[in-house]
Amino acid sequence: MDWSKTKTIFIIVFLILDCFLGYQFMEKRNSSQLDVILETTIEEQLEANGITYVELPKEVTKAAYVSGKSRSFTMADVKKLPGQKVKIEGETKVKGTFIDPVALPIDDPYQLREFLQRYIIGGGQYAFWSFDEKQGILTCYQVYDGKMIYGNENSKLVIHVNGRREALSYEQTMLSDLEKYERKQDIVPAIKAIETLYRKGHLQPGDRVTKVELGYYGLVQFTASQVLTPTWHIVVNRKEDYFVNAFEGQVINDQGNVLE
Repeated sequence: MDWSKTKTIFIIVFLILDCFLGYQFMEKRNSSQLDVILETTIEEQLEANGITYVELPKEVTKAAYVSGKSRSFTMADVKKLPGQKVKIEGETKVKGTFIDPVALPIDDPYQLREFLQRYIIGGGQYAFWSFDEKQGILTCYQVYDGKMIYGNENSKLVIHVNGRREALSYEQTMLSDLEKYERKQDIVPAIKAIETLYRKGHLQPGDRVTKVELGYYGLVQFTASQVLTPTWHIVVNRKEDYFVNAFEGQVINDQGNVLE
């Protein structure tokens, strides 16, 4: 036996083995580092892009679907409403016209709530959404369990306002028999909803997330019966509204369709 050749072969084999083990070690280390980078916090990535946000809700970790149906209004519902002429359209929509314009305290939440409770059926169940001064339109949406039902044509109040911010007329729809499903599910944390907007290009360097709140969205709205899904409402730069399905983490547009 040629021990010199054998020795050389062993040395080469061990060198190859060392190289292979070293490669494996580097791969695992890089993979581990990559996992750390991927898990690095979305907070760090946002900070690097100058994207800031308000304090995020953390107490809610589970939620449930909500079911309901369009309310059918009757003349008994409207006959006690003061200072207005009212008609019911298709059973599920109330149209009211004030006999004399009524001051509408848009900038005072307490007085606005009093106005709604006085002049609107179930007015205490609605909350301010937006005011378009140019068009003279105040929009409110129904609230359930302290959470707003966003963008829903079946739970909406639109008040027409003149240049003196007086209410002239309104249209109202409402959901009734609202109740939560028994089974609660984990929801996407608020920071993950923001991350979704960031990954999809809805957040740009220097943007600020100015509001984050949990509400409901009806993905199929034009039916008598509805199922509402928990939804994150995220406002960017005080003007852009985004909705993220809190169960699936998908972005929803203002027609209720999934964008991504």
